[in-house]
Amino acid sequence: MTQDLPSPTAPLKIGTRGSPLALAQANETRERLSLAFDLPEDAFEIVVIKTTGDRVLDRPLKEIGGKGLFTKEIEEQMLSGEIDIAVHSMKDMPVAQPEGLLLDCYLPREDVRDAFISDTFSAIADLPEGATVGSSSLRRRAQLLHQRPDLEVVEFRGNLQTRLKKLGDGVASCTFLAMAGLNRLGMDEVPKTPIDTDDMLPAVAQGAIGIERREDDQRAQEMLAAIHDTETGQRLAAERAFLTALDGSCETPIAGLAELDGPNLRLRGEVLRPDGSAAHSGELNGPIADGPEMGRTLARQLLDAGGPGFFDWH
Repeated sequence: MTQDLPSPTAPLKIGTRGSPLALAQANETRERLSLAFDLPEDAFEIVVIKTTGDRVLDRPLKEIGGKGLFTKEIEEQMLSGEIDIAVHSMKDMPVAQPEGLLLDCYLPREDVRDAFISDTFSAIADLPEGATVGSSSLRRRAQLLHQRPDLEVVEFRGNLQTRLKKLGDGVASCTFLAMAGLNRLGMDEVPKTPIDTDDMLPAVAQGAIGIERREDDQRAQEMLAAIHDTETGQRLAAERAFLTALDGSCETPIAGLAELDGPNLRLRGEVLRPDGSAAHSGELNGPIADGPEMGRTLARQLLDAGGPGFFDWH
């Protein structure tokens, strides 16, 4: 295996988006690989790639194409050999990879919860009637409006820092971010309240980092196998099977979370109308090995509960 390892003259190129959070995730990947193989930092090169989702910030994601907007350019560079591996926030990843690419390495999962962010209030229940809430997430928007139909939800696109600036500028009374991102960036100063998953079920794969590679790249396969977190992989196998069976995308309000308890897996899922007017949720428990089938079964149950046209905009 030694001859296959990257060297300072031929570094392993790690593709990533350019936001502070994306760079933190790429650096964590590099540090884990360096430690696993006792390699210097310059055995790796972080390559920043601007995606369509990063460039177009003045329109909701559903208007410009959904989840692939954050991965397309990165995956094109991997297929062309310009980068070797790519680091992704798994909640942004489409459920299918382009032919020739594989996603089979996950880092240990961070806190899965959403965070309530406000300088003035400490919880959703504290918001006055008609308060303005900022969020770019259709899931969070639907969940909020389901709980509090009186709220006014406005679009909050951009990276974590951009959204915090909008909040500071008074565009909204509060916003919501993933605890995982705040933790990875060490942003302890942000006024936040973690939201229990019973109160707001997170996005599928929230808090998880995935590393994509070319299917035929033996060097990348061997290196990534050394840093893969098995438990995260087991949880995401169930969650992403659930999402796949629902045909989920950034245009669909879906929440899902798998948790392990010894040899067993607990899977919770939720589907909502985009306007929050209706929601259906369910839960299954079973052996970890049955996780993907549990995901498909739970998806069928929620699709049946919702009926035809459940996800259509009104």
